[in-house]
Amino acid sequence: MPHILLTGAGFSRNWGGWLADEAFEYLLGCQQVDDDIRALLWKHKGLGGFEAALSHLQSELDRRQDSASEQRLAKLVSAISEMFADMNKAFSAIESFESHNSPEYQLRSCLFRFDAIFSLNQDVLMEQHYLTSSFAAASRGRWNGWQIPGMEPIPPEGVQPHEMNWVPMDASEFVLKEKCQPYFKLHGSSTWIDDRSGREMLIIGGDKPSAIERHPILRWNHEQFKTYLSKPDTRLMVIGYGFGDNHINDAIGEAANRKNLRLFIIDPLGVDVLTKIPRPLTIHLLGSPFEQLESSVIGASRQTLREIFGGDTVEHGKVMRFFS
Repeated sequence: MPHILLTGAGFSRNWGGWLADEAFEYLLGCQQVDDDIRALLWKHKGLGGFEAALSHLQSELDRRQDSASEQRLAKLVSAISEMFADMNKAFSAIESFESHNSPEYQLRSCLFRFDAIFSLNQDVLMEQHYLTSSFAAASRGRWNGWQIPGMEPIPPEGVQPHEMNWVPMDASEFVLKEKCQPYFKLHGSSTWIDDRSGREMLIIGGDKPSAIERHPILRWNHEQFKTYLSKPDTRLMVIGYGFGDNHINDAIGEAANRKNLRLFIIDPLGVDVLTKIPRPLTIHLLGSPFEQLESSVIGASRQTLREIFGGDTVEHGKVMRFFS
């Protein structure tokens, strides 16, 4: 029975990471954001926020193919990169990833139990505080180590995780190592560099599936996500993901429709987060792909990770029942 984890922005929020509205407010104050870009951000405030503004600029460049459009896009991309750099730097100063002194009730002890971890996040919180040199010993024999499959750090090694860049390996080296817990980043990362262009490998804005297709490592990561979901009796825990990406929802929904999936949700909205999923008119007419998803849910928690793994033994017991 495979156990896999999917994390979204709400996961990092437990340590101060910004959600979309807070990211929007950060970007308003960036030096790169002039009055023109600021007005565009406000225009998209209730229509998808900064990602919608970025999507607008991406589409504008595709349509016009001129230097003015390229410069406008570059300004917002630069501001977003600065935002992640500031967030990663702040995460590096966190003294303790844990809220409880007893290993039995620590978050790490829960994370070690997953066969694979998938993330939509582009910060490096996990790289700094979970994927560390003490990983193997702390897992008490569960793992010999960890890996970010298909990626390798750019020398020099030994710098702080939030300062270390990673590049894709050759496709022939996209492999899973035995007894190493895999950590897949489905939308790239603020520290991943596309060695073909020299740019950050960040999937943000509109038409994410097409952007993913341009990067072999991200295509492979998504195939791995689907492969894990297709295994019989898979259990998926989702932490801090608002079900706002159709390509992710489709993969989860397909697994639920095959009766392969059992789902547990950790979110302030609990199971009600499923009612917030955007559903086009055609879905209402033809039937929702999430009809089976609701029958796959085996529980939820509305508490924060700090509470669940910080002394609330009642809620901790409910969450850990996921592994039973």
